[in-house]
Amino acid sequence: MKIYYDENMPFVEEFFGDFGELVPFSGRSLTAEQVSDADVLLVRSITKVNEELLHLNSNLRFVGTATIGVDHLDQQYLKKRKITYTSAPGCNAISVAEYVLSALVVLAERHLFNVHELTVGIIGAGNTGSRLSEKLSALGIKYLLCDPLLAQSGDEREFVALEKALSCDVISLHVPLIREGEFSTYHLLDEKRLSHLCDEQILINACRGEVVDNKALLQLKQQGLKTKLVLDVWESEPDVLQPLIPFVDIATAHIAGYSLEGKARGSEMLYLALCQQLKSTPKKQLNQFLPTPAIDRVEIKHDFSEVLLNQLVKMVYDVRRDDAIFRHQINNQGFDYIRKTYPARREFSAISVILSNSAIDDVPHRLGFNKEPN
Repeated sequence: MKIYYDENMPFVEEFFGDFGELVPFSGRSLTAEQVSDADVLLVRSITKVNEELLHLNSNLRFVGTATIGVDHLDQQYLKKRKITYTSAPGCNAISVAEYVLSALVVLAERHLFNVHELTVGIIGAGNTGSRLSEKLSALGIKYLLCDPLLAQSGDEREFVALEKALSCDVISLHVPLIREGEFSTYHLLDEKRLSHLCDEQILINACRGEVVDNKALLQLKQQGLKTKLVLDVWESEPDVLQPLIPFVDIATAHIAGYSLEGKARGSEMLYLALCQQLKSTPKKQLNQFLPTPAIDRVEIKHDFSEVLLNQLVKMVYDVRRDDAIFRHQINNQGFDYIRKTYPARREFSAISVILSNSAIDDVPHRLGFNKEPN
């Protein structure tokens, strides 16, 4: 069996090595000739899997994407070919939620506001939006959920209209890219909606670049819009709208979900799906492969506070690092190089937090930090 996989997927050899020959590829430049003899194809969101890519292949039995979304897969074509396909929903949801939290901590320090006083509008309440809401709840931060599709499906959570969510102090986008129909998210934030944002608001996009009209956003910024921007995703990636970058407070290269745990969960989920496809009993688990972090244990002797939140979050992940890498390398090395060479980053769960006996609340543990094992 020949298994072709995106070179940026971690632990592929550990999970899939027993199944057959492993062949890595560059996700952006993959060609039909390269995968003409593939039995299994493992991709990420930058690879479009369609007839153009697969027309030379007659062996393919399984396509897995180590991402939440499937908008890069031609599902009708795969069904027509009777090729099994699967994704990894929720694999990097925690990573994206912690990216948002790091961005808020950094902006709070930079602009001297208290994150606990914010109201966050979460647009898109699936896996990622839900994980973000849980972390905000742990901190006592108020949030509103907007997701008309889930609201219609019978989800019992309380939802608000889009305009209500857009009036919050922070707007955090976590929707899939849907280009048409009643629930279209393409240019969900168009020129009209962007123009109604106020100077004190923060707009965070860590889902799909096309959800925000980048050209309209640039024009409004050039006209004096002061809304703070955190952009991890961009229209027309990897061709970023360069004039927009100076107006963005935190700019990164579609890496919000790029924690080691987030990427590795994607590999594990595809491994489990392939085992099911092959009727093979799974023998491997992610915790067998994750390395011990340089700092894996922290003792806290004081009650939780804004200062402690700042220190804990940035100890694990300081988004300013990725912002600096982006601004330094985007012109010379480029968008895909930044993603390919992304330095290791862990999630809160990699660190055990030990609280003093006098601690009133266990906020760190509810935030996702590990408890010291007994």
